[in-house]
Amino acid sequence: METAIRTLQLGHSPDPDDAFMHWALAEGLIDTGDIAFDHKLEDIESLNRRAQSAEYEITALSIHAYAYLSHHYALLNHGASMGEGYGPRIIARDSFSLDELARGKGRRLAVPGRWTSAFLAAQMRIGDFAWEVVPFDQIGNAVERGEFDAGLLIHEGQLTYPEQGLVLLEDLGVWWADDTGGLPLPLGGNAIRRDLGALIPRVSGFLRDSIEYGLEHREEAVAYSLQFGRDLNIAQADEFIGMYVNERTLAYGDDGREAVNLFLRRAATQGLIPESPTIDFVC
Repeated sequence: METAIRTLQLGHSPDPDDAFMHWALAEGLIDTGDIAFDHKLEDIESLNRRAQSAEYEITALSIHAYAYLSHHYALLNHGASMGEGYGPRIIARDSFSLDELARGKGRRLAVPGRWTSAFLAAQMRIGDFAWEVVPFDQIGNAVERGEFDAGLLIHEGQLTYPEQGLVLLEDLGVWWADDTGGLPLPLGGNAIRRDLGALIPRVSGFLRDSIEYGLEHREEAVAYSLQFGRDLNIAQADEFIGMYVNERTLAYGDDGREAVNLFLRRAATQGLIPESPTIDFVC
C-alpha cells in the first residue's frame, strides 16, 4: 500500500531571501517523506492578509502582523528576517529632516503595506504621518516621479535606490539598534498553524534543513534565487541574501527573541497595536 502524501501550503515572498531559504524544498533536495509542500508565492502584505484567516499552514509574515495572529500561529524559531544594524530605509529625492514627515507638515510617505513591520517601525520612529500603500517594488519609482515626498523601502529596493538618484533620510535598522543598545530589528518570521499539533516539530525540521542546505550550498542557492531578484545582479543578490539569510535565520537567539518581544511591547505602549501578544517560538 502506498503511503498517503499530505500536502501543506507554504506561503512566502517571491524574493531572493525567501527563495534562498526554500530552494532545497522547492527543488526536492531534502527528503520530506510523506509530507509535500505547495509553495505559494505572494508579496508579504498579501501573506499578512491571508494569515488573518489562517489560510496557509505555514507562512512568512511580518512581526507586526503577528501581533494580531498569535491565536492562529506560532513563530518558528528559524526563518526570521532581522535587520542587524540595518533595515527598511526611508528615502526621498532630496534630503530633509524626518520631522517634516509628521502629519500636518504637508508631506506624504509611500509605504509597502499597513501590516508590515517596516510600517510599524516608521510609526514608532516618526509618530503619526500621512501615508499611502504602494506596491513595494514601485515605491522608488513613485518617489522618483514626485508622486510622494518619501518612500519606505523593503526588500531589494534597500540596495538599489541610489541608482535612481534617491537619497537616504533614515535607516530604521540603525535607529532601532541605537535606541535599544544594539538589538536587531525584527521584520519577518516564519509561522506555523497551531492546529498542525504533533506534526509541527517534523515540519519545522524540514524548513530548518532547507535553510541550512542553502547556507551550505550558497553559490547554487544564490544562483537559483537570482530569478526572483528584480534587476539585481549576482553581487547585489548575494549581498541582499547575506543581509537577511544567515546564522540568525537558523535561530533567533536570546537577543533576537528579546528584540521581537520588545518591538511589540513598545508598539503596544505607544498604542500602535492593541496589546503585546504572548509569543512562543517553536522548533
